[in-house]
Amino acid sequence: PSAVPPEWSLGESPAGEEQDKQNANSQLSTLFVEKPQTGSVKVGENITFIAKVKAEDLLRKPTIKWFKGKWMDLASKAGKHLQLKETFERQTRMYTFEMQIIKAKENYAGNYRCEVTYKDKFDSCTFDLEVHESTGTTPNIDIRSAFKRRKWVPLAAREAGAAPDSGPSPGREVKQQEEEPEVDVWELLKNANPNEYEKIAFQYGITDLRGMLKRLKRMRRVEKKSAAFAKILDPAYQVDKGGRVRFAVELADPKLEVKWYKNGQEIRPSTKYIFEHKGCERIMFINNCGLTDDSEYYVTAGDEKCSTELFVREPPILVTKQLEDTNAYCGERVELECEVSEDDANVKWFKNGEEIIPGPRSRYRIKVEGKKHILIIEGATKADSAEYSVMTTGGQSSAKLSVDLKPLKILTPLTDQTVHLGKEICLKCEISENISGKWTKNGLPIQESDRLKVVHKGRIHKLVIANALLEDEGDYVFAPDAYSITLPAKVHVIDPPKIILDGLDADNTVTVIAGSKLRLEIPISGEPPPKAIWSRADKAIMEGSGRIRAESYPDSSTLVIDVAERDDSGVYHINLKNEAGEAHASIKIKVVDIPDPPVAPKVTDVGDDWCIMNWEPPAYDGGSPILGYFIERKKKQSSRWMRLNFDLCKETTFEPKKMIEGVAYEVRIFAVNAIGISKPSMPSKPFVPLAVTSPPTLLTVDSVTDTTVTMKWRWLCARVLL
Repeated sequence: PSAVPPEWSLGESPAGEEQDKQNANSQLSTLFVEKPQTGSVKVGENITFIAKVKAEDLLRKPTIKWFKGKWMDLASKAGKHLQLKETFERQTRMYTFEMQIIKAKENYAGNYRCEVTYKDKFDSCTFDLEVHESTGTTPNIDIRSAFKRRKWVPLAAREAGAAPDSGPSPGREVKQQEEEPEVDVWELLKNANPNEYEKIAFQYGITDLRGMLKRLKRMRRVEKKSAAFAKILDPAYQVDKGGRVRFAVELADPKLEVKWYKNGQEIRPSTKYIFEHKGCERIMFINNCGLTDDSEYYVTAGDEKCSTELFVREPPILVTKQLEDTNAYCGERVELECEVSEDDANVKWFKNGEEIIPGPRSRYRIKVEGKKHILIIEGATKADSAEYSVMTTGGQSSAKLSVDLKPLKILTPLTDQTVHLGKEICLKCEISENISGKWTKNGLPIQESDRLKVVHKGRIHKLVIANALLEDEGDYVFAPDAYSITLPAKVHVIDPPKIILDGLDADNTVTVIAGSKLRLEIPISGEPPPKAIWSRADKAIMEGSGRIRAESYPDSSTLVIDVAERDDSGVYHINLKNEAGEAHASIKIKVVDIPDPPVAPKVTDVGDDWCIMNWEPPAYDGGSPILGYFIERKKKQSSRWMRLNFDLCKETTFEPKKMIEGVAYEVRIFAVNAIGISKPSMPSKPFVPLAVTSPPTLLTVDSVTDTTVTMKWRWLCARVLL
C-alpha cells in the first residue's frame, strides 16, 4: 500500500503542552502583522497557511520557520506534499510567507507553529490543522466480522439438518451457509481500499502480501467459457494450517483425462494428495496443509485448463500474558511486556490507536525474546503517557502508562555574579534529573550566538558568555522543562574607572586667558558610573555655585572656573572611584594675561632731533612670552601721545627721531605678548633735543701776570638736560 511519509506522523503536540501553546498565542505580537489561522481540509485537498511581517523597521529580511508539533522543522520536508513560499511587496513593504499542504492526508492533522526572528526580536504563533475524511472515500470494512472460518459439514448431515459443529465425516464435504453472508479474504481484498491491504494481511496471517497481490491481479482476469469443463475451480481457496482442502471440477465429457498441477509440476497421488472420481466430477484433497502448499494450482482436461489459488492461513496468535498498567517517572526507561502463544510471532504495537513504527528517528524500540515481546521507551516523558496496546492475529491486550515528573532537587543553585567588563560570565547549576530547560534574561528567551553558548551535560546546565558587555547585565533564570521550579541569578558587569585625556596636550596643560571662563570637560568611563573628586593643593573642589566648582555627569566630569584669575594657575587633580577600582590624573591649568607695564624708560643720549632710549622687560610677562614693544612720545606740555612704531620692537632699546630741537619731550613703553598689550609704563624724565656744541673760536690772550694768564674765546652754549 501507499505508505504515508513517516515524518508526518511524528512530533505531534502532546496533551501536556496545551498550556504552552495557549501562553505562546496570548503574548503580544511584535513582528507578525497577520498570523496563520487554524484550518480544516478534506483528505486529498490542498490548504494554505499565510503569515505576514511588516518591514518598515527592518533593514533585512526576517527569518521564518515552520514546525509541526514542538520540534519538527518542516523546511527539510518540502516536496511533493509541502511547499514553502515567500514574497515581498515593495509598495506596502510587506513580507508574505506561505505554507501549502498538498493532497492532505489524515495524519497531517495536528498542531503547527510559525516562528519569525529578526536580530533580538522574536515572535511565534501556533495553529491547528484538522483533516476530515472525504465523502467519496471507500467505507471502512469490518474485516474481523467479514472473515469467517469455514465450517465443514458432511453431505448426509446437511441433508439431515445437522448443526455445523456435528464433526467431520468421510463422506462428501460442503460449506455450511451461515446466517450472515460469508466473505473470504479474497472478497475482502477485491473490495477493500488498497490502504487496507496491509491490515488485512496482518489480521489474517498472510505472510506474502506482495505475492498475494500479484495473484489477486491474475484472479481478476475474466475466464473464457470452457468446452471441456462444465464447472471450473473457484478463483481461490483458503485453509488453516494443518487443515484439509478440497478442489473439485466437473467435466463436460467424463472420458477426458484430468491432470492436477502445482506451480507447473504435476501432482501424483499420495497420502497427502487424494484423488476421487464421481461421475463427471473430479476431486483432489490436500491433507495436513502447510505453508509450502500456499501456491497456484491448475487442472487440465484435454487442451484446456482452469486454475485457482490456495492460501494457507497460520493459526491465530493468542496473547497469553496481558500488558499491565505501569507508572513511571520522566527520564526513566519504561518496558511494557506481553507474551504470545508462538515464538517470534508477528505482533503490532499501538499508542492511543496509532501504530508504533520503530526506526532510527523513533523513540520506541521493540525487543523480542521467543514468545516475549517488550516495548522499550528510553527517557520517558509526560508525552508518553497514553494507552498502549498489542495486536496479534488472534487477540489483543492494552494497558495504561502514566509518566509523572520525578521530584526535582536543586543540587547546585545559580549564584549572583559580578564580573569585569570583557571577562567571561559562566552561570552554572546542577539539578537532580537529566532534563532540558530554558534560559531567559529579563524575562526574554536567550538566543545562542558565537559569544553566548548554552551547555547541557547530564544534570549540569551552564550559560557561558564570552567577553562580557554592559548589556549582559540583568536577571537570568533557568527553568527546567515541565517543572514550575526556576533558578534565578543576577549578573552585575563592572568596569574600573578610566580618565580619558586624549583631548589634552602631551603634558596635560590647559591654558586659559585671564578674565574668561574655563569649562574643562574630561570624559570618564566605568561601571557603575564612578564618583569624581577634583582637588588642588590637597583641597577638594566642591560641587555647587562657587567661582571654582566641579560638575558631574554620567560620562564626564567638568571643572568650571568663572572669570579666571592669575592665581588660578596650578596643578589640579581628578580622582575617580567605583566598586571596580580607582583612577587618578593631574592637569596643569595655566592662566595667561597681558604683561605687566615695563618700568619707565631711560634716555641715555640726545641729538638735535633724536634720542636713544632703553628699558628693562616687565617683571611679569603674563604667562606668555613677550613678543615686542610699542613706544610712544609726547611733548612735555601736551597730553596727546603719539605711537612711534607700528611694527613691534623686538629689542629693549629704541631711537626716536624727527623731534623739534629745544622742545622738551617724554617717552613711554608698552609690552606685548600673545594675549595683548600691557598698560603703559611710567613716562621717562623730560629731555630736550639739542645739536652738538661747536669748537671755540677767536681764542686770544687777554692779560698776563706773574701767576696768571687771562684768555678769551667765542663759544656756543652747551645743551641743557632738564
